[in-house]
Amino acid sequence: MTAPDHHEYEHGSPIVRALFFVAGVVSLGFAVAGIFLPVLPTTPLVLLAATCFARSYRPFHEWIIAHRVFGPIVREWHEHRSIPYRTKLSAIGMMATALGVSIVFFIDPPWLKAALAAFGLALGAWMYRLPSRDR
Repeated sequence: MTAPDHHEYEHGSPIVRALFFVAGVVSLGFAVAGIFLPVLPTTPLVLLAATCFARSYRPFHEWIIAHRVFGPIVREWHEHRSIPYRTKLSAIGMMATALGVSIVFFIDPPWLKAALAAFGLALGAWMYRLPSRDR
């Protein structure tokens, strides 16, 4: 089975393609920030950027698929609709650590601590539910 020609997925409207392109650049920017800030989940943002680039500008989509860091994540998702189990656990662990430190040391109002904890639990549960082929 051959991979689909991603050019066929580009949107027909130049305005919509421009919006997808901007969304892809913003998503990729947040994904890069997520490498250093564990609260931002890098993998879903990279996948979102790849999807936006597929709908907007094929060369960027091909670039992200061929990228040495982001490419394997995107290819795994494209081919198997999964993310590596180790990547998933690592992301959840870093996020939990960052949120825990923030809740204990930097956040004062109890309602905000509870909201941040609920957000972290929901995001962690969502990430854990993503399929992993290598588990």
